[in-house]
Amino acid sequence: MAREMACRKCKFVTTGKVCPVCKSSDLTPDWSGIVLVVDPTNSQVSKTLGITQKGKYAIKVT
Repeated sequence: MAREMACRKCKFVTTGKVCPVCKSSDLTPDWSGIVLVVDPTNSQVSKTLGITQKGKYAIKVT
């Protein structure tokens, strides 16, 4: 199974080598906590965190 990595710029969690949200390659395996966003337009959490696309996001990225 591929290891999940979090983007240091937007905190999106992916198994690829490039973030599909912001196209950054600055990914790290050192992250904790998750936020699952299903409907970013109607989610107060996504508005607070500045998330515009649905998906899995890390809460803490180091």
